[in-house]
Amino acid sequence: MRTLRVAVAEDEPMNQRRLLRLLQDCGCEVVATFGNGLEVEEWMSGNPEVDALFLDIQMPGLDGMSLRASINPELPVVFVTAFAEHAVEAFSLDAVDFLLKPVTTDRLVKSLAKIRRALGQRREGERSIPATRYPVNAGTGVVLMELVRTAFFEVEEQIVWAIAGGERYRTKWKTLGEVEAFFPDAGLLRIHRHLLIRPEAVLGLRSSGGGSRVMVRMVGGMELEASRGATPKLKMTLRIE
Repeated sequence: MRTLRVAVAEDEPMNQRRLLRLLQDCGCEVVATFGNGLEVEEWMSGNPEVDALFLDIQMPGLDGMSLRASINPELPVVFVTAFAEHAVEAFSLDAVDFLLKPVTTDRLVKSLAKIRRALGQRREGERSIPATRYPVNAGTGVVLMELVRTAFFEVEEQIVWAIAGGERYRTKWKTLGEVEAFFPDAGLLRIHRHLLIRPEAVLGLRSSGGGSRVMVRMVGGMELEASRGATPKLKMTLRIE
């Protein structure tokens, strides 16, 4: 899957740093950042090679809404704002998506999937086919692993490992966000900051540590510890009361 080249316009330094980190974690290449809408308009006049723009709505110089109206209408744009009331106007300007601050990884992954679909629809002859396989290292080459054979993904020191059939396979990815972006509709679930599971591969749950921890038993017999924050969503996904 081709790396998305994106630009970000956000005048709040903290919000900009957070969005840049999330985009990079999801495997995007951030080609430019701006804190002023007029700077974006000037940059866009040079026809840069960019796949999408992430625009804050309230910015000095030129707000995101006005900026959207002044650039190529076929370029995918995602508005990012703290104010939900802008949503209707954003979509009236053909925005691909609308993100509320603070942006989360789960929500960003869905936006990136929408961008890819929009790009695919606008490229003649290109069809969007959901990914079902992914490459893993095999000697001096690669083999394609079926997602349905995979129990979970684990990241260690910027290397994502896939666990399938009780074996560990090294992938090309460096972050779990890249895995989520590659499989946006697969329902993969983070149960810890370093663990991403396929819910269909879960065999059961058990309490541990005096009930303070939840252990997840996966196909193949391995047990993984879910974080406290991830446990409610895990139980909801598995429909466990």
